Amino acid sequence: MSPIRYRGRHRKPSRASTLIRGGVLSGVVGTVAVTGAAAPAHAAEDPVETTAELRALNEILSTSTSEAAQATETYADLTGLRHEHADAERKAFTTAQRAAAELRAEEEAQAEAEAARLEAEAQEAAAAREAEEAAASRSAERSTLAAASAPAATESAPAPASGSAAAVISFVQSQLGDAYVMGATGPDAWDCSSLVQAAYASAGISLPRTSQPQSTSGTQVSLSNLQPGDILYWGSAGSAYHVAIYIGGGQFIGAQNSSTGVVQRDMAWDTPTGAVRVL
Repeated sequence: MSPIRYRGRHRKPSRASTLIRGGVLSGVVGTVAVTGAAAPAHAAEDPVETTAELRALNEILSTSTSEAAQATETYADLTGLRHEHADAERKAFTTAQRAAAELRAEEEAQAEAEAARLEAEAQEAAAAREAEEAAASRSAERSTLAAASAPAATESAPAPASGSAAAVISFVQSQLGDAYVMGATGPDAWDCSSLVQAAYASAGISLPRTSQPQSTSGTQVSLSNLQPGDILYWGSAGSAYHVAIYIGGGQFIGAQNSSTGVVQRDMAWDTPTGAVRVL
């Protein structure tokens, strides 16, 4: 028996309909135009189906365009945020670098100032040691010379101090061991001129405060004719830079410097320039 053949009319789908179903369209707007132009030639076949497909395609195109626009806007926003974040990071880095540089400069300046201060102190201490050593050397040399002429010195030794001179000497002897501080006026720290002024004040005699006028406050006397209580000075009369009290026996007491304080020394330790007698 031969197979039964279907002799009814079979309608092929239009080419445009086939393309739409298969999703072959590319270049969305151009394809819509082609489809629209081809539709009248096949309208007799299935106009309802073609119109529905075109409507669906338009909806797809509209949705795709909206999503693309939204995606573009989102991308632009993200790009802007990334740029702002990068700018903020650069600014923060620059600020941190500047602050670090300023801190380093300040620390270096402080270190240099501290080094300069320490160097100055070391130089001052070295100068004080050198002066002390030089004075000690001179004292030793002069002590040797004095020992050779001791008999003559004994014959011309001055009589012990009395009266106002004794009061002046007693005062300076009681200050032995006190500190030397520039500008200090006692009772436990002195500079050279304040000690001399206070010693004479203990005997009821008023003297100027500083060494320059003290060196001209009485009668100038030679170092070979000294008496206990005389003021010894170093430098020129009227512009002396240091003073002390002669206590007899070739000795004097004075507030020498910050290293020694108030001490008693032999005249040979540091020979004064001149002397003045007030009493």
